[in-house]
Amino acid sequence: MALDLLADYIDKINLHFDSETETTTTINELANEVEEQLSDEQIAVLLESFPLNLRTSIWESLSDETHQNVFIEMKHDSRKLLLNTLDDEYCFPLLTKLDAVHLIELSESLDNRFIDYAVTNMTAKQRSLYKKSCDYTEEEVGRWQNFTEVQLPQRLTLSAVKKVCSKSLPAFTDVVYIVNDDGALVGEIPLNSIFTADDDQQYRSLIETDVLFINTNDEIADAAEKLIDSDRSALPVVDENHCLTGRLDLPAAYRYKEDILASQLNQSAGLVDEEDLFGSIWQSSKNRAVWLGVNLVTAFLASWFIGLFEATIQQVVALAVLMPVVASMGGISGSQTITLIIRGLALGQINDTNKRNIIAKELKVGAINGVLWAVVIGAITYFWFDNPLLSLTIFIAILGNILIASLSGVWVPWILNKFNIDPALSGSVVLTTVTDIFGFIVFLGLGSLLLL
Repeated sequence: MALDLLADYIDKINLHFDSETETTTTINELANEVEEQLSDEQIAVLLESFPLNLRTSIWESLSDETHQNVFIEMKHDSRKLLLNTLDDEYCFPLLTKLDAVHLIELSESLDNRFIDYAVTNMTAKQRSLYKKSCDYTEEEVGRWQNFTEVQLPQRLTLSAVKKVCSKSLPAFTDVVYIVNDDGALVGEIPLNSIFTADDDQQYRSLIETDVLFINTNDEIADAAEKLIDSDRSALPVVDENHCLTGRLDLPAAYRYKEDILASQLNQSAGLVDEEDLFGSIWQSSKNRAVWLGVNLVTAFLASWFIGLFEATIQQVVALAVLMPVVASMGGISGSQTITLIIRGLALGQINDTNKRNIIAKELKVGAINGVLWAVVIGAITYFWFDNPLLSLTIFIAILGNILIASLSGVWVPWILNKFNIDPALSGSVVLTTVTDIFGFIVFLGLGSLLLL
């Protein structure tokens, strides 16, 4: 439903700008409707669906309040494009009264003058929290923790605790954290237990001291997994002195995992993270040129192997006609497996203990599909060329190439991961090279033996 609604507004806005009879009022009415019907995140996606000139026109029709909320939800590249298009006097209001977490998220997209302005216009508390977050690297939890935890002094009375908890609490708050006079984490109390307590003594007995927590120096990837596996909505974050500094909640953990998976998907196609659909043509071309070059090298390598069988191809032209079929079937089969394995590696589902079972399973899948499609392609080849030996040749080549593709789809990302090379970035290039070379060698080699 949400995607249909988004697509509907994309069509309406395109129709508006394609029409010469529409008035300025119409786009303002559309903008008001968009603000009422779509979330801030959806409006960000909507804006990114248009070229820069149309995007700017739509942006100018949105309210000031919507501007900052949508700006926060945009992708990095889209923010940069917007900031480069608008004059500074229109950019600065977007950065007014940001909290520490939002500025940390935005800082990658901002020039120093914008960051300085945002820090200056923060509250003193948020400025302090932002500077504290900047003390950690991008891989550490301390950089990405949020500061919406509810922490209460250990000496507080039950009536005071109930008063605090009866107020509006941050989302994903199911416990309150108890700290001592030095700010060190003592324990936690479930919210529902607080309201059933009758006196101060009973209230203090409810404090659970065995608390699952995260350290500020822990890696964010490990911390996100720890939180998700804990069945908790959030986990407290403590520093080296065990002082409570913030918390990591489920939305932040899942957002991190989604960002990692999206990054791997982009990299597997040779794209820069969060590249804008209508970003700079020159920048997009430069981003993709490197991997086109790598692919070219591997293509020439495959061509060199084909050249070794030049005499065979000249005598049996049908081999040249059928070569793309062999390469395509191996490539598709391998890409299916490698996608599954890369996702498993990213989610931590694959390790040394289950590797053998995964290989066995993929080989069985490859054998079933290999036999099935080798029979189909062999039959088509026989009726096409009326040559049983040619049909046998492509049958063996298809079956062998799909089996090798299934095996390579597991081993290639596994080996690359062991050498700390991102399999999403280079796995498909290596896999294609392996399946092409093996498929051509088997197909053309058998052709030389059986058809000449």
